[in-house]
Amino acid sequence: MSNDSSSIVQKLWNYCDYLQDDGVDYSDYTQQLTNVLFLKMADELTKPPFKKKAIIPKNFDWESLLNKSGEELRDHYNAILKKLGTESKLLGLIYRGSENKIKAPAKLAKLIKLIDGEEWFGLSVDVKGEIYEGLLQKNADSSQKGAGQYFTPRALIEAIVDVIQPKLGQTIGDPACGTGGFFLQSHNYLQKKFGKSMNPDEKKFLKEKTFHGVDLLQDVIRLCAMNMYLHGIGDTKSQVKEADSLLSDDGERFDIVMTNPPFGKKSKEKAWSESGKVESNSLDYERGDFWTTTANKQLNFIQHIKTILKPNGKCAVVVPDNVLFEGGSGETIRKKLLEQFDLHTMLRLPTGIFYAGGVKANVLFFDKKLPREDGKAWTKTLWIYDLRTNMHFTQKEKKLTRADLDEFVQCYNAKDVSKRKEDSKDEQRRWRSYSYDELIKRDKTSLDIFWIKDNSLEDIENLPAPEVIADEIKENLKSALDSINDLIDNLGKK
Repeated sequence: MSNDSSSIVQKLWNYCDYLQDDGVDYSDYTQQLTNVLFLKMADELTKPPFKKKAIIPKNFDWESLLNKSGEELRDHYNAILKKLGTESKLLGLIYRGSENKIKAPAKLAKLIKLIDGEEWFGLSVDVKGEIYEGLLQKNADSSQKGAGQYFTPRALIEAIVDVIQPKLGQTIGDPACGTGGFFLQSHNYLQKKFGKSMNPDEKKFLKEKTFHGVDLLQDVIRLCAMNMYLHGIGDTKSQVKEADSLLSDDGERFDIVMTNPPFGKKSKEKAWSESGKVESNSLDYERGDFWTTTANKQLNFIQHIKTILKPNGKCAVVVPDNVLFEGGSGETIRKKLLEQFDLHTMLRLPTGIFYAGGVKANVLFFDKKLPREDGKAWTKTLWIYDLRTNMHFTQKEKKLTRADLDEFVQCYNAKDVSKRKEDSKDEQRRWRSYSYDELIKRDKTSLDIFWIKDNSLEDIENLPAPEVIADEIKENLKSALDSINDLIDNLGKK
């Protein structure tokens, strides 16, 4: 992060600490800042050198806030949020359902003064983007209940984009887009690689038609829309929408899908009860385009991706371990994936890199193929890189860096995946291949494969930190309880 952006992030974050006494917690900080920041930037666009047509209705804009104070300021700001929440396109998406949680007028006035003191469009796109990413990162670092729930490690995203290698003119979809991490890194990658050679049509496509995101959570979609806007992606029309990706096939197809679906095994259907409370029920998605019916959320995302990928399209999806070994629908989906797609790579991720503690996850890389006439499977070889065994990371003392993924990126050999090789026969090597015949013979076609000797099993000095062990135990118990609940649900249906 540059010095310019880091200093502004620190100013804004210091103000956030000031809000704590007003009942505004970490999970609310970024959204409250977003509401005010967008008003200021929209105002700047109407002035020289931009002189664009105002997108904020008159008397509900930034200028209308500057001459008010006290309760009049607070009431007028509340009216602005309500008005803008009814607008269409990007404006409505950012403000729909927004609520002012800064109850003290003096604190609201201080935030407005702080934002007004910066010329945001005088900053470069990179700096504005860094500021917002910095706030999201601080939010995630500070609270697992905030951005941490949907924040994918940026080092991992960067490595995934580096091996997927998007090209100009390709469409990129994310059915669980969170704050837009895959979009922003892909945009950076394309700008760096093709920026100087892009023609006007290519620039327009990259800005307005490349990225398409969906997320179930309204607050997250607002943050994503703002994040993309600050990075120079899109215009008044948003490229992300609030929806349940798994409910149906909306007909959109993409050249590339990169996604990290939400953790948590069961899909839930939320509905308002007569008492006015939100109630959740287990939800089986029955879709004609799915291979099988299941309430397992991650398995359903795999099935959804197989539909929305174009032929010859590429996918990278983060999945928890249960997707690799679960029986029933899990076995069916793994077999279909091996047969109908080229599942060529799996990256086994270490624990401690996600804000949800104890999570054991992997990245599956596969390409969509046209149906074969000879009936043979498209997957010939699955290459696995084990970054988990004897590797321990934390959110503070030892964070995952892009350098930690350099060897994986090198082994992946994105220029020609057919020319991969094992450099060593050492059993401790992290890069290993398995043929389709070997995989299909495994019990339940399990892809939960490991071969490196785990030093922690023999040497107590190599054990992970106690909190890491505790998180893993908690995650394993949760998975066991989910399996028991699945069994009870299935018995009830019979």
